[in-house]
Parts: sequence; C-alpha cells; structure tokens
Amino acid sequence: MRTWNQTFRTCVSAAEVPDEYAICRDRNLVLQTSVVTKYKTAAEICNGVLTSVKEECKIGAKVMDLCYIGDDMIEDSCAKIFKGKSIEKGIAFPTCVSINHCVGHYSPLADEATLSDGDVVKIDLGVHIDGFIAVQATTVIISASMDQPVSGRAADLLACAHYCFEAAMRLIRPGNHVRDVSGPLQTIAESFGCTLVEGVMTHNMKQFVIDGNKCVLNRPASDQRVDDAEFEENEVYAVDIVVSTGDGKARVVDEKQTTVFKRALNVEYSLKLKSSRTILSDIDKRYPCMPFPLRKLLATSTSSKFGLVECLQHGLLHAYPVLWEKDGELVAHIKSTVLLMRNGSDRITVSPLQSFNTSKTIEVCSCHLDFKICLFLAECSVRNKPLHHWQLLILCLTLICHSLCDGTFQ
Repeated sequence: MRTWNQTFRTCVSAAEVPDEYAICRDRNLVLQTSVVTKYKTAAEICNGVLTSVKEECKIGAKVMDLCYIGDDMIEDSCAKIFKGKSIEKGIAFPTCVSINHCVGHYSPLADEATLSDGDVVKIDLGVHIDGFIAVQATTVIISASMDQPVSGRAADLLACAHYCFEAAMRLIRPGNHVRDVSGPLQTIAESFGCTLVEGVMTHNMKQFVIDGNKCVLNRPASDQRVDDAEFEENEVYAVDIVVSTGDGKARVVDEKQTTVFKRALNVEYSLKLKSSRTILSDIDKRYPCMPFPLRKLLATSTSSKFGLVECLQHGLLHAYPVLWEKDGELVAHIKSTVLLMRNGSDRITVSPLQSFNTSKTIEVCSCHLDFKICLFLAECSVRNKPLHHWQLLILCLTLICHSLCDGTFQ
C-alpha cells in the first residue's frame, strides 16, 4: 500500500533507477513473451504464498509467525526457479499482517499478538522476478467457521472493498483517464457507510520500480492531487483499495513500529559509523531497490538495527511506517496486479474473497453510464454468475433509454 506522503516525498521513480536496472523500463516491453512470463511467474508465487498465509489465519495464530511464513515461502519459491541464471528475484514487498484498525505495514520483529474471533486481517505481500513485480493484498475475517458468510459491519466493509476494487479494475483500462476513477469509488464507499482511506493510491509499476509516477488518488483532497493522465496499453498497475468504517485518516502512532524500509537509490552519503556502513552494504547487496523486512536483514547481518538510525537520518532509506485508524474502527484492503493488454486487462494476482451477506445497495442513478456497467459486472463477479453478451446488450440498451429520458446520458 502506497500513501500520498510516501509517493510524493519518498518514491523511487523510473528516472532514479540506476543504469544497471534500466534495461527494461519501456512499457512496450510488456508485449514480449519473456516479460509476461516473468510477471506471471511472480504472480503465481504471490498467489500461492498468500493462499498459504490465509490458511494459517486461524484463531490463536501469531501475527509474527504469519509474516515469517510468507517471507520464507517467497524466498524458497523463488530459489527454485530460473536456476543458474543471473537475475534478481525474491521479495518485492514483505509480508505484512495488519489487524482491525491497523491500516497497513505491520510486520513485527517480535510480537505476541494473536488472531481472535471476528478480527479483520489484512495480508499484503509482493514478489518479483528479474524486477518484474506482482503484488497482492486481501482481507480475511477470522471465524471458527471460515466457510460461513460474513455478516454485520464487517460484511459491509468487505463488500465495499470488493465493489470498489472491481469498479476500479474496470475503469483502469486503455483510453480512460485517471480522473475517471475516484468519483465512482466515492459513490460506492458512501453507499456502504464506509470511507476510502486518505492518501492511498493505485500506481503503475515498471521493472525494478514498485511505485511509478502515474497514480490514481482514490480519495482526492484539497491538499492532495495528482496529474491527470491516460491509461495506455502495455502498462502494469497495482490496483490498490483500502476502505474504513471510520474517517479514513491513517495515522502514525509510533515510529518505532516501523520494520519495512527501502533503499533510496538517488541518495549517497559517506556514513560515519561502521555499523551503519555494514548494514547499508548488506541492503545494497540483498535489497538494492525493493522494500525489505528488517527481520530478514537482521537475521543474517552482522550489524545491529542501530546502524539504521544514521541511514535514516541522511535519507539513505525510505520508511514504511505502520498506519492506524481510530481505535474501534475496521479497515479492509484489496490489491491486485493488473496488466493492461491489447486484448483486455489481465488480473494476474487473485485471491478468492470470503462470501458476505449485506443488505446495503449502491446508488447509481446519477452516475456515468460506464460506471453502471462496471457495477453490474462487479455484481456478477461477486455472485459468480456467468455474464452473457445478450445480458450486457440488454443492460446497455436499457440504461441508454433511461438516460435519454432523464437527461443524464453522457
């Protein structure tokens, strides 16, 4: 999950990636079979790891153990592929498990926190093969009977996140613009009595660049804006949706909780302390341009975490602080990697969502025609109904007639 402050104050743009990582930043290279294969291989690992972590999300499970399981599985799976080839592969984003009102980036070094019945658990992780990145996040409601539909406030939250994601994925397509996306998302969130978390963005990705400069700000504000742009074929996006039952304002409660960092590639500084130089050297070798978990670094590094202090003071590292909503509120997170291909969008990271029962509906009478179709497609998706061409044709004709009559056709 990327937030406004991270993207516009600390993000690594394509221009900041060193020459040795600049071999494949052209978006047109998505057309190459080898590139698509690497994306889908990373996605396959990502899907498998997230499924395994979800299966371990049971009452009494430790959050720290879940994070270790995810990261270890990513590294073990990547070690088995492309053997003998000199390519980088592994963690693109460390496993984070955030509970209830924790918005994200929670990946503790040592914590006795366990999952309880009714907890809303967000799992977020990423994998890369040769710098081609697949990220994914999903939300699980902990229950003794996980196969039973979720109900109540958690169901409304889960439904809101799902519909927002499905609409966003269909609106982010070649020919559409960044400005087309946020309005429908706001409508959906309001219909479920939820809010989009402020500052969270969908962004494009490139080789070795996990957070590109073309962004969709899910919840625009007076002090937070992004430039409009057109979505184009052969781009890759991390479609990222985070919704809350509260005011949607993520807060940093304790900076000491931060355990996820990323190397600032465009910053150089001559460090004074030996421990700082040692740990920075380890980072440059193992995680040169991807976010990494501190626990993995400290497990094999001869330096201590105190060496991080000087690195952070001089801007050599970017921090991903743990973000929180107000106590008592709930937060849901859904994220997938989507390739904008010539023959349609290809969602390569997918995690089945828990079933839910909600009585709330989405008000679409004043929305754009294309958004109405998006909602219909999303509803078919959540109910696992096959969508026939004749159904779409009838829907289009009906909506056009209705819109012509009430003057809202655009």
